[in-house]
Amino acid sequence: MGILIGCEHLGHEWPGKPVLDDVTIGVNEGDRIGIVGKNGDGKSTLLQLIAHTLEPDRGSVTWRGGISVGMLGQSDDLDDDQPVSHEVVGDIPEYEWASNPETRRIIAELIGDVDWNAKVGTLSGGQRRRVDLTRLLIGTYDVLLLDEPTNHLDMGAITWLAGHLRHRWQRGAGAMLVITHDRWFLDETCESMWEVHDRVVEPFEGGYSAYIQQRAERERMAQATEERRQNILRKELAWLSRGAQARSSKPKFRIEAARALVADVPPMRNPLELKRLAVSRLGKQVFELKGATVAYDGRTVLGPLDWLIGPGDRYGILGENGAGKTTLLRLLDGKLAPASGRVKIGKSVKLGILSQHIDLLADKLDWRVRELLGTYKRSYVIGGKEYTPTKLLESLGFDKNELDTPIADLSGGQSRRLALMCVLLDEPNVLILDEPGNDLDTDMLAVMEDLLDTWPGTLLLVSHDRYLMERVTDDQYALIDGHLRHVPGGVDEYLGLIGNRHGDGNVSGKGPAPKAPVTGSAQSAPASAQASKSGLSSSEEWRLKKQVASLERKMETQRGRIEELELAMTKVDQTDYVALEKAQADVDAAKQALDELEAEWLELEETLEG
Repeated sequence: MGILIGCEHLGHEWPGKPVLDDVTIGVNEGDRIGIVGKNGDGKSTLLQLIAHTLEPDRGSVTWRGGISVGMLGQSDDLDDDQPVSHEVVGDIPEYEWASNPETRRIIAELIGDVDWNAKVGTLSGGQRRRVDLTRLLIGTYDVLLLDEPTNHLDMGAITWLAGHLRHRWQRGAGAMLVITHDRWFLDETCESMWEVHDRVVEPFEGGYSAYIQQRAERERMAQATEERRQNILRKELAWLSRGAQARSSKPKFRIEAARALVADVPPMRNPLELKRLAVSRLGKQVFELKGATVAYDGRTVLGPLDWLIGPGDRYGILGENGAGKTTLLRLLDGKLAPASGRVKIGKSVKLGILSQHIDLLADKLDWRVRELLGTYKRSYVIGGKEYTPTKLLESLGFDKNELDTPIADLSGGQSRRLALMCVLLDEPNVLILDEPGNDLDTDMLAVMEDLLDTWPGTLLLVSHDRYLMERVTDDQYALIDGHLRHVPGGVDEYLGLIGNRHGDGNVSGKGPAPKAPVTGSAQSAPASAQASKSGLSSSEEWRLKKQVASLERKMETQRGRIEELELAMTKVDQTDYVALEKAQADVDAAKQALDELEAEWLELEETLEG
């Protein structure tokens, strides 16, 4: 196992802020490394130094001769004036790249919904990010450097990407370094961790879970050392307080020793355990959706939806990008009126909403953090103790000197933490959170999870972070094809339902390679012939085939459901006519749903056959 990349005595600093100092570390063949640390501690800087896109102030980064390194940075070098096809495959002839099943699979999974001929400059930020990731993954690199690769990916795509990276190279070959706040992704793809902190890089064996265990042990040992240190400190302070004569009669070095003892101790901050914020009492009803639909341009995109949400319910909402999760939240909070049906909100409901774009702070960018906190109550009683908004904010990782920072100058993670605290300070009894974990590092995610874990009201969460979803919610619902479906099996059941869209549900990332999103050029004669037979373009045919595969998976799942219901019906007491009638109704409903799926499948097949 040879060294691919070596870093020797690496040092770098940004104006007024050193981030790395005398770092010596290496990347070997077969390494799968996750990089973690607080925001601003130098993770992205380290990756840029390794990629040679940034020159170190001190030390050197050496690549083994002949290796190729691919980098996914936080920004891209895509040309706005070029079509997507050119930025992904360059000038490679269509017949050449389209003959590679893995290339087609990568394109289908990541940008199957993106117009192949669209100019890059017309794409959304999320689409642009996925194009850049696709460009990287279809390349043949010895080392991949990935900075937040899961951004703008839904849970199904994240699962597929994890499988792809696990099987991209043979064991012991290639190397990967990845920065991400997605802890599930780190556990799935990484075999070792680097923690960037205090200008050093500390390696750990194992994935994220193993790293947390080792870190806890390290901090336990540090705590024991600190306790011994404090005992010495208390003795010194006791001696110093004995009076002027005693102090003057002792050697001066004793006083200097006491000062040296505490010289490197960071400022003490009172730890705060956020058990709960006082919330107004909720009635028996929170939300009730009855036959509610959402329509755009006369076309129903959501519904009909039937959903009852009660006090204390903690629900996670799953769904692919564009499935309508945010639309559903707008329906619940009253910002969007249903096209049909009704949405009833309980009279005692007091909503707290955190959107993806942090709308709460949009009109306060010229304010300072302290000014914003001054608009709330002076104190809050938590666990029988009184706390100010400032102290509460410190529990979310804010330093006292950051309180005078203009809100416009806050980082993305700081803005999100501030917005969340402001939502909680309003003392809502229902929280609606849309991707609250965006821009947060793993430590801050853990703090936020702990806060939400103990919050006593009703909670609705939209997130692609699997760990966050599974920790703070008790039950999950999935939006699939405009309909809301309960998934008692959680994320795993949801991923199984959408499996055909992401490698046939295979976490390995393998599966039948989809048709390439080509436009029927002369270099792809078989595809052109097929398109002429059905009257569809190649891209349209490819999209329809994905829908057919998805329906086939759903039909198979539904047949299994019918079998389960029929089996359950045989166990019902034959003299209990009410129970028998209900069981029969459940079977009939399941069969009706299967008939509808089969009808849709037949219609698509007829379209494909022309």
